[in-house]
Amino acid sequence: MHWLFLLLGFAAMVVAFKTTSSGLMVVCLIAALVLFILWLAGLYSARMVGRSRDTSMIIDPVELRRMREQAEARKAAAAADTPTDATSR
Repeated sequence: MHWLFLLLGFAAMVVAFKTTSSGLMVVCLIAALVLFILWLAGLYSARMVGRSRDTSMIIDPVELRRMREQAEARKAAAAADTPTDATSR
């Protein structure tokens, strides 16, 4: 959609350069400026939407706590399974 603003802005510039009326030229140049600014805003918005994270992938605090407890339990189980005394060979 934002590419239409760019095309319309170029069309307004062409009309502004081809016209013989100074009033129409001013109106077309202002319209072209506004359309180019809208195009830049749309381009920026499209880039930011592409970089935003998926909100369904965000972990809530309860799930994060459960995952930490599981990791701590795995660490404790791994520590209990490995021999700590190297001289008992």
